[in-house]
Amino acid sequence: MSSIKKGLLVTTLGAGANTLLATVKIATGLIGNSYALVADGIESTTDVISSLITWTGLRISSKPADECHPYGHGKAESIAAAIVAAALLGAAVLIAVQSIREILNPHHAPAWFTLPVLVGVVLTKETLYRVASKVGASIDSTAVKCDAWHHRSDAITSAAAFVGISVALIGGPGYESADDWAALAACSIILFNGWRLLRSAMNEMMDADVSEQLHQQVRELSAGVSGVVRIEKCRIRKSGLGYLVDIHVEVDGDMSVKGGHKIAHDVGEKLKSSPLRVKDVLVHIEPASEEAVKEHSEPSR
Repeated sequence: MSSIKKGLLVTTLGAGANTLLATVKIATGLIGNSYALVADGIESTTDVISSLITWTGLRISSKPADECHPYGHGKAESIAAAIVAAALLGAAVLIAVQSIREILNPHHAPAWFTLPVLVGVVLTKETLYRVASKVGASIDSTAVKCDAWHHRSDAITSAAAFVGISVALIGGPGYESADDWAALAACSIILFNGWRLLRSAMNEMMDADVSEQLHQQVRELSAGVSGVVRIEKCRIRKSGLGYLVDIHVEVDGDMSVKGGHKIAHDVGEKLKSSPLRVKDVLVHIEPASEEAVKEHSEPSR
C-alpha cells in the first residue's frame, strides 16, 4: 500500500470513530450532568473536522506537478497540518474557558454512569492515536501526526474527566467541580503539544532544514556515484511526504559537458530510487580542483 493510501485510510478510520464517540459523549454528558464529558464530545467533533482536513491535504499533496505547480502540491500536506494543529490549540482554549466558567458557577455532581463511557473512550482514542502515530511516522506525514495527537488529546481529556468525576462522586458535596478542574489541567498538555505540532508544520511551510542524518545519507549516496569527486553543497526541503534536493557536485574540470551531464543524471536517479523518498533533484556540476581530483583518484590506483 502506498504512503498516501496509508494516510488516507487511517484518517478515514479516525473520522468515523470520532463521529460515533462525539455523539455518545455529548449525549452522556448532557444526561449525566458532566461538562467535562460534553467538552470531550465537542473536542471529538473538532477531531472529525481535523481528520477531514488531513484527508483533503493528503489527497491534494498526492497530485503530480503541473504547469501552475512545477514543484508539485506537497505543501498542501503542511498547510493541512498547520490547520489541524491550530484547531487543536483552539479546542484546548475553548475547553479551558468553559471549564473556568463551570468552576465559578456551582452545579450538580456528574452521574456515575459517565465513568464506564470514559473508560471506553480512553481505550478507543489511545488505540487510534497509536495506529495513526505509527502510520504518520512511517510515511513521515506531519498532518497525520497532528491528527494522531487529536486522538491522544481526546484520550487525555477523557482520562482527566474520569479522574475528576471520580473525585466528585467520592468527595460528595463541595467536589462537584472536580471534573472541570481536571479538564482545565488536561488543556495544558494539549496546548503544549498543539504548539509543538504547529511549529513543525510552519517550519515545513517555510522550507526549514531537515535532519543532519538525512543530509548525511544524501551526501553519501551522491558521493558514491562514479565520477563524483566531492559534494560541495547540499540543500534539502520537505514537500508533502517527500523531499526536494538541490546539490552541488564537483567533478573533474577537464570532463566534457556530456560527461558532466551524465554524472548529474546518475546522481539524480540514485537519490530518487533510494528509500529516502526524494521526489526531485536539481544537480549543479562544478569543476573540482586538481588537488581534489588527484586525492580522489589516489585510492583507486
